[in-house]
Amino acid sequence: AAALSYLIQNNRKPIVVTGAQKPINLEITDARMNLRDSLRFVMDDRAYGVNIVFGGKVIAGTRAKKERSKSYNAFSSINYPDIAVIQEKRIIFYIEDYFRLTEQVRFYHRMNERVLLLKIIPGMDGRILNTLADEYDAVIIESFGVGGLPAYGRHSFLEAVDNWCSRGKKVIMATQVAHEGSDMTVYEVGNRIKRECGILESYDMTLEAVVAKAMWMLGDGNTEDIGPKEVFYRRVNYDIIFEPGREG
Repeated sequence: AAALSYLIQNNRKPIVVTGAQKPINLEITDARMNLRDSLRFVMDDRAYGVNIVFGGKVIAGTRAKKERSKSYNAFSSINYPDIAVIQEKRIIFYIEDYFRLTEQVRFYHRMNERVLLLKIIPGMDGRILNTLADEYDAVIIESFGVGGLPAYGRHSFLEAVDNWCSRGKKVIMATQVAHEGSDMTVYEVGNRIKRECGILESYDMTLEAVVAKAMWMLGDGNTEDIGPKEVFYRRVNYDIIFEPGREG
């Protein structure tokens, strides 16, 4: 759903991704309800864009995260309200500006798969990034809390990240915490590495959206005469709530 959000932008026609926790042929299953809700939603004149319909909720494709592996309410909308809910055959929309689509539809065709996702753990050495630099064009670092990085050892993460950036590769800082997003200005270990290396930051974006957006940006997204920051921080399908100039 996140990838489709970047490949098909400003689409007036609705695209729904759905599924089920139990097979549709079982007597007790959520598959039939999710399928009916999906059909009901796409038939609504107000529906458009890429969304997940699941468990009675309509979630923007860039905001969905699967938080439960077995329960019927498997997906949640992270750092953004549900687009709508479906109850008793009624669709109740929550987002008032959801219907204000003015730009023309745009299609993209390429995604760069040379994007690495790295989860930081205590004791990890920054040298691990140096061993991977030849194989990837971008790295997304899942950091601690609001965006801190380890600052110990001879080969610090600051040096490793600086090496990536000096080679023209993209470094994006995200957080391991699902809710409330990142803010690298809070602690010195994050503030310094962002200030000196000029990396990108996920802010309130979901990790799923960050990965898909990085692949799109490096594949087809940076085709206009603008820089990577402008491309990455441009809002697509409600993926980011961003204040201009906040990136430093």
